[in-house]
Amino acid sequence: MLFNSQEFIFAFLPIALIVFYGLGRASRVWALCWLILASLFFYAWWRPLNVLLIAPSILINFALARALQRLSDSEGKRYLSRAVLLLGIAFNVAFLGFFKYSDFIRGSINDVFGTNLILTHLILPLGISFITFQKIAFLIDVHAGRAKSCTLQDYSLFVLFFPQLIAGPIVHYREMMPQFHSAPCRFDAENVSVGLTLFCFGLFKKVVLADHIAPLVTPIYQQAAAGVHFSLLVSWMAALGFTLQLYFDFSGYTDMALGLARFFGIRLPPNFNSPLKASSIIDFWLRWHMTLTRFLTAYIYNPLVISLTRRRAARGLPGVVGRKTTVGAFVYLLGFPILLTMFMSGLWHGAGYLFIIWGLVHGILLTINHSWRLIVPRLWADNASYNRWMIPIGFVLTFLSWTVTMVLFRSPTISAAAILLKGMIGQNGVALPSFIYDHLGGLAGWLHQLGVASETMDVKGLIKWIAYLMFIALACPNSLPILAAYEPALGVRPPKGEKGFIATVIEWRPSLPWAIGVSAISLMGIYFIDGQSEFLYWQF
Repeated sequence: MLFNSQEFIFAFLPIALIVFYGLGRASRVWALCWLILASLFFYAWWRPLNVLLIAPSILINFALARALQRLSDSEGKRYLSRAVLLLGIAFNVAFLGFFKYSDFIRGSINDVFGTNLILTHLILPLGISFITFQKIAFLIDVHAGRAKSCTLQDYSLFVLFFPQLIAGPIVHYREMMPQFHSAPCRFDAENVSVGLTLFCFGLFKKVVLADHIAPLVTPIYQQAAAGVHFSLLVSWMAALGFTLQLYFDFSGYTDMALGLARFFGIRLPPNFNSPLKASSIIDFWLRWHMTLTRFLTAYIYNPLVISLTRRRAARGLPGVVGRKTTVGAFVYLLGFPILLTMFMSGLWHGAGYLFIIWGLVHGILLTINHSWRLIVPRLWADNASYNRWMIPIGFVLTFLSWTVTMVLFRSPTISAAAILLKGMIGQNGVALPSFIYDHLGGLAGWLHQLGVASETMDVKGLIKWIAYLMFIALACPNSLPILAAYEPALGVRPPKGEKGFIATVIEWRPSLPWAIGVSAISLMGIYFIDGQSEFLYWQF
């Protein structure tokens, strides 16, 4: 069941809320049990077999967590506790690998060794990657003592809570369960109004913005997969178009997830913060899919860096010490962990060579960015002058880097990606849109002699949509600062001394003008629901 579907908006959600608020007046326990049942129904809607897959996984992980809790309370059982943790991680990785990577592994073996292993083409359970990361994080937190106690009801609610079940954000037990335990489970005007506003913002972004540029972008990638070569302009529009489609698709989903959770009195952690405005690739990854970055940093990058630092220190070698960092220390303690972490990020996003390449490219970009940060103090002593020049330059480089890598992320085949990347550097020719070329008069003949042709493909609509969406993405605030006074996401509040991130320019409040505006965008969103589109991140 999709958030942007009529059955969800007009049937599932109203019933879930009415029963939840009704039961909450009698008992919080009943209300939360109903929320678990509603979440199971939500997950089973697309394919009931999904419940038969996720339920045993929940029970096994809960049993492992309880074993870790008992061992943590006992002296001298540290090694046994670690063995249980490794067993739990191995189980979850194997569970994910069986459904998501078995065909990829068989296909890779066929490619390398020329074998003919049969591909099973298993149907991927919805949101399996998000759920798996969440369960692994919980086991690690229990082992580390960050999650002290847990009942089966609490754990089921933590894993199954439907607003974040399919595509995140990836949450921690310690930031969610205190909220469930203190939630009033009753109708609250502020929670409902904030939640409804966020949901309507997200619905608009998804069905009006992302879904309207998608039909203009998808055929280009399909034709590239069929071997059609595109000119410089069309190739760049394909890259820009998908960048903006994914941007508003994921931004829209995030707003809707935050809004749905708020209906139940729950604040999810922020997961999206205008990443296209970032001035460095490091800053970008702190704004894009923020909870994934948090997970990868906490559970892969940091443990690896700590382990490598200890090994290096045991050999009497220096670590990363600012300006005095040696090349060897940088490569060993920063470069390698970053590359491995981003390799895992690419593999997590999809079982395919292009996803792995995409992750490694971003690992290289992040490594370059970190090395630049170490070099800059030696070259540029004046921070104000540096920021004045480098922030705009960094913004352009970051935007271009992300846009180019989106070709790897979106292309269905390696050959399609190669065709578009070659087109982006002009190897497939240069052409101007026909609606411009045909009005150049004598200049058109001169351009023709230079090799500039008229673009036969109708790109006028795509150019307009790219211009509209670029303006919204770069010139307009996102939902979090607009609603900051009401903490739309966990920990998101106005800076001290201000009413909002953007002062009083655009600040949401429960008022008639805002009610009219939100109603207008919700009507537009509902009008354009056609039941055919899916959130792009749900495939992960």
